[in-house]
Amino acid sequence: MHSDRPPTIAPAAAARWDRHLPSASPWLHEEVARRMEQRLQWMTLQPQRWVHWEPLRGGMQAHALLAARYPQAQCHVVHAHPQHDQAARLQLTPPWWKPARWIGPGLQFGEPVQPAQMLWANMVLHMAADPQALLAQWNRLIESNGFLMFSCLGPDTVRELRAVYAAQGWPPASHSFTDMHDWGDMLVHTGFSEPVMDMERITLTFATPQRLLQELRELGRNLHPDRFGALRGRAWHARLLAALGTLARPDGDGQLELTFEVVYGHAFKAPPRMTVAPELRVSLDEMRANLRQVKKNSPPG
Repeated sequence: MHSDRPPTIAPAAAARWDRHLPSASPWLHEEVARRMEQRLQWMTLQPQRWVHWEPLRGGMQAHALLAARYPQAQCHVVHAHPQHDQAARLQLTPPWWKPARWIGPGLQFGEPVQPAQMLWANMVLHMAADPQALLAQWNRLIESNGFLMFSCLGPDTVRELRAVYAAQGWPPASHSFTDMHDWGDMLVHTGFSEPVMDMERITLTFATPQRLLQELRELGRNLHPDRFGALRGRAWHARLLAALGTLARPDGDGQLELTFEVVYGHAFKAPPRMTVAPELRVSLDEMRANLRQVKKNSPPG
């Protein structure tokens, strides 16, 4: 049973990343969201109300795809921090001159009062210090038989970078990423049913080590408790850039490669369990005695 927090994620570091205001949704997040959105064609339930969890980081362009798929559904955008919510409002709120009949039931900010039929969470779970608590929070926002759609990074993510750091004798390059089977177990433990998990590996290429590092900064942070805890100097940065050169593709074009394992999952919220009364045991002799008493007290026919 997965009841402990991830041992390779420092809660304070995760909280700092959670507060960080992104300038834009990362390209990889948008691409993953686009692929996940295509999977909705297999879902027969058409939500009338759905939750978009942290779209500012998970994919603002993907929000438009989801709104187009469910044009008559009401969407509730949820961010954990007010500054994120404000930034999302500026991008998602329709202009004042656009009639309400053109934009469907409307867009709400904050958790819905009534549970939704779908919660969409793209590329969030792998940065959570307490993922089971987050899954339980999502479960509370979904009505019975509604469903969760999510994605996150898996164990093979940046495996090349971790190898470079290990070869140099440096602390871990990243925290560990949870396997999709463990996510399935956690979904069941937090009240979901019928989890369906899938994964794919996406290889990204970069022209320079500088561009590679820029992309990684947009995607997240190293949350490992044993990461180097101070600022690095110019000499170390030069060593890092040189070491990243070993990630060049073997075909000689100079492009640097990094692997990202993407885990996709969906699950339904299990209906509440029926309360079964305690079992009552009555012996045969007691039943016979009760029947004799009933006959004795019955008026003559």
